[in-house]
Amino acid sequence: MVNSAKTLPLVKDSQRLESRLQEIPTEPGVYLMRDHNDHILYIGKSKKLRSRVRSYFRQSQQLSERIAMMVRQVVEIEFIVTDTEAEALALEANLVKQHQPYFNVLLKDDKKYPYICITWSEDYPRIFITRKRRKGKQNDRYYGPFVDAGALRRSLHLVKRVFPVRQRPQPLFKNRPCLNYDLGRCPGVCQRLIEPEDYRQTMQKIAMVFQGRAGELIELLRGNMEQAAESLNFEQAARIRDQIAGIESLNADQKVSLPDDTVSRDAIALAADNQHACIQLFQIRAGHLVGRLGFFADAQSGTPGAILQRVLEEHYQAAESMEIPAEILVQHELPEEEMLAQYLSQRKKIKVRIVTPVRQAKAELIEMVQRNANYELERTQRFAQSNFQAMQDLSSILDLPEMPRRIEGYDISHIQGANAVASQVVFIDGTPAKQHYRHYKIKNPKVTVGHSDDFASLAEVIRRRFRKYEGEGGRGGEGERGRGGEVGSQLLVPPISNQSDWPDLVMIDGGKGQLSAVVAVLREMNLLEELPVVSLAKQREEIFLPGESLPLSTDAEQPGVQLLRRLRDEAHRFAVSFHRQQRSDKLRHSRLDEIPGLGFHRQKQLLAHFNSIDYIREASVKQLTEVAGIGQRLAAEIYNYFHPLNLNK
Repeated sequence: MVNSAKTLPLVKDSQRLESRLQEIPTEPGVYLMRDHNDHILYIGKSKKLRSRVRSYFRQSQQLSERIAMMVRQVVEIEFIVTDTEAEALALEANLVKQHQPYFNVLLKDDKKYPYICITWSEDYPRIFITRKRRKGKQNDRYYGPFVDAGALRRSLHLVKRVFPVRQRPQPLFKNRPCLNYDLGRCPGVCQRLIEPEDYRQTMQKIAMVFQGRAGELIELLRGNMEQAAESLNFEQAARIRDQIAGIESLNADQKVSLPDDTVSRDAIALAADNQHACIQLFQIRAGHLVGRLGFFADAQSGTPGAILQRVLEEHYQAAESMEIPAEILVQHELPEEEMLAQYLSQRKKIKVRIVTPVRQAKAELIEMVQRNANYELERTQRFAQSNFQAMQDLSSILDLPEMPRRIEGYDISHIQGANAVASQVVFIDGTPAKQHYRHYKIKNPKVTVGHSDDFASLAEVIRRRFRKYEGEGGRGGEGERGRGGEVGSQLLVPPISNQSDWPDLVMIDGGKGQLSAVVAVLREMNLLEELPVVSLAKQREEIFLPGESLPLSTDAEQPGVQLLRRLRDEAHRFAVSFHRQQRSDKLRHSRLDEIPGLGFHRQKQLLAHFNSIDYIREASVKQLTEVAGIGQRLAAEIYNYFHPLNLNK
């Protein structure tokens, strides 16, 4: 733990900084930078630890705004020495995955590009398209992200026609297979009519398609077809022939021939402005373009070469070894090219070259990749410009002194007062910032089943949200760490000491009544003058301001109103999803869970013996002990739970 006497940042304590730098060796390894709360800010690797760490604190070093912010918070530096540079890269990847420091986040999850997921953790793996890489089972694999969502859907549809795989996430019938089995499109997974190992072999062939190894798969299938024909198994040979034809048809739609040999290579390039960096990675196998992956990064996170390096590291760390090509073409020289090449060579078991081409066919290939990245950047810029115009319009509508960069939206969800919850969603620069989302369980004792009170619920939420600012006049207060966006979100927010989460605008889902309840709380907290707040009514999309009896005169289709509508709809979605989760958890909850010492297995035995909780409640201690695994003491615990006034029986 960080010594409490040494909470001053190192940049403000030159003597301790120099002493700490001298302790760091010049060997390869990983360094961890911590703040005064002992939170890990950043994890990096280097072939010379001392030189790399010292570079952060040189006055002549031109650091990006993001990294400069991080350096100002560093209180302690730890390091782990490794034998080789490749080991340092692998260790860094594991530590970043484990701790997920805020300043290590480079690639943004804007859910623009889809992935293919194969659930290898299941006996009968599913395959589906998703736009979010969830932190699920360790063995599940994600392939992508793929730029062309339409082509990806067509590919998956064709793959499911060519190979017999499960077509439904859940069985249609309990005791028999569905029509897909009769048509030969599913091997009867729901009734386990195929062995898991045989089914997984089929899924491994499908995975090869999305790994860019379709040519290798075709050669494998041709060998199987010839063997089947030699064994006079002509029906099996015909099936394999049709599979080969389907894969070749898929490749004909997606491949672009390139003048080259049989070397497998990836080509990566980016296009960037002051804020955004759009990266494209082309996968070339046997002279054909078999995959095009897209990434989106913060342009302020480093130099173009550093961004490309980080993208390649994150991409190949999540890839299987056979997906790593023998040659990687890069647009800019990588700052740690030798380390990455060594790491990839160890994983691939053959030498992997990283080349920055300057002429002829390879340079032309990089130019083509860069042109595609430019198109993606233009799309991103148009989206950013659209959001800018919406914020400008909203600022004009509400007569705000400046554009509302951070807007918060609040909504309440319940069913007649039951499981009442609230949502707080955040838009930054017109885009959802899900790492800042929060949800609240309503604690008001007057909000119960059969008695709802949205006004009181909103008042409670606003009071809890801005409690830390009370008496500080708004912007002077410190920000708090958000709880995260959707369930399972892996993104973190900046440290408390350097981020203010004060919003430029608060929007309440509702009409004049909901707005009045919130205004009363903010006035009581002495925050109303500092915090612009409005409400948006659903039916007519009307905007209400505090103290005004009539809505503003606006057009529901103008950009500023549309921005508020998107915020309102997102707040409603997030509130409803949390409410459903709470309701589902409550339905799964059993009164037996409240009995100390009664685990899930013994609960099942009790229910199997007595058939219902009502019969368990009526049972005597002697009857309870007749259940296997229920001893005298536990039987007494169960009986006393249901009969608290009869403790002597």
